[in-house]
Amino acid sequence: MALYVRFERADGRRGAGLLEGETIRVIEEPFWEGTRPTGETVPLASVRLLPPCEPRSIVCVGLNYASHLQGRPAPDPPTLFFKPLSCIAGPGDAIVLPPNCGRVDPEGEIVIVIGKRVKGASREEAEAAIFGYTAGNDVSARAWQQADGQWWRAKGSDTFGVFGPAIVTGLRHDALEVATRVNGREVQRGRSTELIRDIPEIVRYVSAVMTLAPGDIIYTGTPGSPPEIHPGDVVEVEVTGAGVLRNEVRAG
Repeated sequence: MALYVRFERADGRRGAGLLEGETIRVIEEPFWEGTRPTGETVPLASVRLLPPCEPRSIVCVGLNYASHLQGRPAPDPPTLFFKPLSCIAGPGDAIVLPPNCGRVDPEGEIVIVIGKRVKGASREEAEAAIFGYTAGNDVSARAWQQADGQWWRAKGSDTFGVFGPAIVTGLRHDALEVATRVNGREVQRGRSTELIRDIPEIVRYVSAVMTLAPGDIIYTGTPGSPPEIHPGDVVEVEVTGAGVLRNEVRAG
């Protein structure tokens, strides 16, 4: 198992590395095809962690846990949508609630990180194209989601695409768990074995129609019924091995 992070130094320079306890071992980018250490190490406390990759595409799967469907039938075909790159936020960034957006919920999710260019994959090829996993929060404005024909603002507002803090590699796709906490209280928990469409199938399905490139990410769906969040709340999403994604909620 390895933990890949991206970071920004106090002077604004950015880099990537392997997180080893409280130290980052700096590596060359891109790191998809191999890990090449530069020989430098930096203390974790001296840098700001960034989203751990720079996706070209952000794909999301909706309604992919029975616990989230609450008795409704699973959608067939599956419900997929995109998040714009402008909504990306990382560990420690604020989740900013737009004015007049109504109820906003967190959605803690296991996020797939693609490591190889893939199109028209078999299930086996899809699994081989996965670099690792990270934690994600598919922040969702419910009133806008219900009112709009598309979910462009409900799930694409600035800061509504949170992921990080690290990409964990070397874990089985069926051995992952996600938990969400609001102000320290657990409000969601789900396992990758509970996904209606599992992780290799999600990658296979998406790759049938679009090319996935290294760094692209796929949110896999959220379990249960998350509560409304408000300014001042602190949301934490934890995915097996990938660390805790922590963000404070602020008013726009």
